[in-house]
Order: sequence, then structure tokens, then C-alpha cells
Amino acid sequence: MSTQVYRPQESVYGLLPKEEENTPKPPRYVSKFRPAVVQEEKLPKRPMRTMGPAKVEGPAPEKFLKKHSKEPKLPDKAQSAKEGRINPLKKPPVPTHTEVPPMGLQTKRDFTKTCTFVSAKPQLTNVDSNKGHKEVLEKSGLVPKYIKKTDFGKVPPYLQQRNAEKQKAQEEYDSYVKEQREKQAMKQLSEEERRDILEGLKKNWDRNHHEYQGLSLVIDTSSKRARKERLETTLKQLEKDIETFERFKIIYIADN
Repeated sequence: MSTQVYRPQESVYGLLPKEEENTPKPPRYVSKFRPAVVQEEKLPKRPMRTMGPAKVEGPAPEKFLKKHSKEPKLPDKAQSAKEGRINPLKKPPVPTHTEVPPMGLQTKRDFTKTCTFVSAKPQLTNVDSNKGHKEVLEKSGLVPKYIKKTDFGKVPPYLQQRNAEKQKAQEEYDSYVKEQREKQAMKQLSEEERRDILEGLKKNWDRNHHEYQGLSLVIDTSSKRARKERLETTLKQLEKDIETFERFKIIYIADN
């Protein structure tokens, strides 16, 4: 992509001499602490102001540095042991067997409540690997500690209560079912009643069959067709009932 440089057109005014413009310089920076520094420089010089004391008193020849002189010194063992034994609150020594004990003294100390320290028994552990892995024997389940309880092998009280409630609910349900069965009990037909019903069904079948035989051979109207279908349905139902009463000797009839 070519870039086109803008060049201004030449003019006769560009031939005229131009006067040089002198830009004024900014004022020189002067610190605000300059007067104080000048005043401080006019003061007389103070010795040992920056380089320390001009003369240092040297050590005396008889006070030369000795070996281990700057190491901290520990107190004397005998003195420290003696001071450590001095205790103003220390009890008097135990009397000897030759001394006569003072009579009439009473103590407030109760010897029945003195603490007796029993040595703790070692905790039994079970090591089950050659690398030393161990576990507490009491919590491992290998110790038969539950069989030693007084109620071991007995049904817990809450389970006994639950079983009693369950048994009571079952008995109430059984009594309710028995009562409903007694209310809805079916009546058993006797042999005479069964025979009477069977004879009545057969008579009805004979009557309907005789009526069916009296139908005309030509059924050309809807009324004749309806009568024929009604008689056929009645005969089929009667035949089914007769077969049932002849087949079963014991028959139950519901009250409702």
C-alpha cells in the first residue's frame, strides 16, 4: 500500500524573512531550605560531629584481656544447693522413736478419705500381623463379654411390647373377619329344597320349550324375531341352572 506524503504548495509569503522567537526559560529551582543551610554553614565547626570521638582512652596495661573472661559465670554449686534447701514453708522432720509425742492434740485430717493410688493395668491388645498391627482386644469382638450380662439371650422389653401390640391387632382383625363372615354367612339348601327348585326349573323349561315349538316357521317381522331370541335366551339360562343343580349336591344361597 503506497503512502502519499502531503506537501504544501509554495507561496511568495514563504520567501519573506521571519524573526526568531526566543522562548523565555523557566526560573531556576531554589530549595526552600537554602537559607537555613547557608546559616548553618556560617556557624563554627563542631568537633566529633560525624567521625566519633577524636581520642579514645585506651585500656590500662594491667587490665589486659584474659581467657574466658567474657563468658557468663555460673553461681557456685555449693552455694546454690545451700540456698535451694532453705525453704521457709518446709515441714519439720519426722520425730524419732525416742521422742515423746505431745498429748491432747487433735487433727482435722480424715484418714478414711485419703487417696489411694492404684497402678493402672496394662491394656490387652491383639496383634494380628507380623508387622506389629494391633487393636484393643476389648473392642475387637473377640472377648465374650456380652454373654456375662444378666439379660443375655432375652427378648428386649421394647420388642416384647411390640409383639404384644402386634398380636392384639391380629386378634382384633381375626374377630372382625369372623364377625363379617357370620353376618354374610350363606344358607345351605336342604335336599328337599334343592329337588323342589330343580323340579320348578324343569317345569319352566318345558313351558318355554312348548312355547318355542309353537313359533311360526317364517319369521318375517321384528316382533317374531324378538320373541324367538327371548325364548332362546330363557331356555339357555334354564338349562344352565338345571345342570348346576344336578351337578352339585350342596348349594349355598346368600342372604342378600
